[in-house]
Amino acid sequence: MSNKPELLVTVSSLEELRRLAEAGADAFLVGEERYGMRLPGSMNVQQIGEAVAYSHEHGKKVYAAVNNLMTNELLHGLSVYIEELRDLGVDGIEFGDPAVLTTVRERAPELKLHWNAEMTSTSSSTANYWGSKGATRAVLARELNMDEITGMMDKIKVEAQVQVHGMTNIYHSKRQLVQSYMAHQGREVDGDLGLNRGLFLIEAERRDEKFPIYEDGNGTHIMSSEDICILEDLHLLMEAGVHSFKIEGILKSLEYNEAVVRAYRQAIDAYAHNTDEYEYEEEWLDEVRALQDPERELAFGFFYKEQVF
Repeated sequence: MSNKPELLVTVSSLEELRRLAEAGADAFLVGEERYGMRLPGSMNVQQIGEAVAYSHEHGKKVYAAVNNLMTNELLHGLSVYIEELRDLGVDGIEFGDPAVLTTVRERAPELKLHWNAEMTSTSSSTANYWGSKGATRAVLARELNMDEITGMMDKIKVEAQVQVHGMTNIYHSKRQLVQSYMAHQGREVDGDLGLNRGLFLIEAERRDEKFPIYEDGNGTHIMSSEDICILEDLHLLMEAGVHSFKIEGILKSLEYNEAVVRAYRQAIDAYAHNTDEYEYEEEWLDEVRALQDPERELAFGFFYKEQVF
């Protein structure tokens, strides 16, 4: 195998980055809540600089999430923020809003751009369109199945990134929905409603499934009730030539994320060492399963579902 795929994981702090680097991660997605959405923790410019310095010293990469929906208010500080990230030496910017692409091209054209528009990145043509505008990577939609992903790899002209593990966002609103709901019930909100609150939704028809929900400065986020885990068939994505595998670490413990990184590291290294004789080892997931929340299943997500768009 000429080029190993990148193993990318989200991190919330420098300490988490260090430990996940030791576990085997190649790259890290960090960001500040003001400009990045659905991060496991917000890191300011100084902290991002420390993350970049450590990562580069150890042969790793750092990407900055600037994937918020840009309002006129956010645009006032966007140019300065992009320039700060450029000066820190980040290896790329993850974006969804064209305003970010325009700003990077004007202020920091040397920065690589990773297009992440959530569920709209469903075809090689769309990915290549953003490539023609300056993007070097497309984050493919979580709703694509295995055949759709592998089938586009010989047509896509930019790098492709696929989420292979963790929960996914299924709903986002700029409104503070939980606060509004509690106010409607006449209940006071005690403390914030962020990641550490442990809130979840239950549907009347599926009471055994819990959907984590939290609020932050970017609104309300509802997450999936299961965790994607495609380790068993990771070789299909490697064979197809996917460039980057993302582990979503939000709402997970550091120990859990370490176990996940170690598991995928073993699979990637084994495939790269001897592609022809590669075989998935069930024991690679033992540590992950031991730490897995018993109320959340490890599942294939949309990888083996028929899609109708």
